[in-house]
Amino acid sequence: MNPNTFPTKGNLILAKNSLALARQGYELMDKKRNILIRELMSLISQASDIQSQIDTTFTLAYDALQKANIQLGINYVRQISYSVPVEDSIRIKTRSIMGTEIPLVEAEKKASMPTYGYYSTTNALDEAKVAFEKVKELTLTLSMVENSAYRLANSIKKTQKRANALKNITIPTYEVLSKNIQNALEEKEREEFTRLKVIKRMQHK
Repeated sequence: MNPNTFPTKGNLILAKNSLALARQGYELMDKKRNILIRELMSLISQASDIQSQIDTTFTLAYDALQKANIQLGINYVRQISYSVPVEDSIRIKTRSIMGTEIPLVEAEKKASMPTYGYYSTTNALDEAKVAFEKVKELTLTLSMVENSAYRLANSIKKTQKRANALKNITIPTYEVLSKNIQNALEEKEREEFTRLKVIKRMQHK
């Protein structure tokens, strides 16, 4: 038997302190969960907006590319595409929201200079270039937002589990323990009071 469950005043104090701590922990977990849910809802809204922008920009980019392919020829456009530099400036940092690390994706802003000559191309290729660059920026942002939302969702799940454990297991356990010890101590006091009365009565006789 757990010695902390014996009906003593010391154990009653321990049980009440543990109960207060568990209630405080639940309140903190509940606040954390609400903050994380707010952040997640904001990210979901951002992701939806960005996805809509990407869809629109992709449509414009492919329409412009299709025109360029018709005007310049697919092979020529493919040769020009080989001159586009590889994107190697992406850096990933992190920031913390209530203990949850979420990514910050950064890419170096470069001058948007074409890697081909204007004299041998058309406006359609320029429009496609600008649109695809915009898609790249939006995709980087979307990847950051979606990854952040995924991490926050996992954190919310863990926080919810801990909050439920405190609310449904830990707090009721200490409530019952405190009540049982309190009742046992009160019963002891009544017994002691009755015993003292009997002793006094016998002494008077």
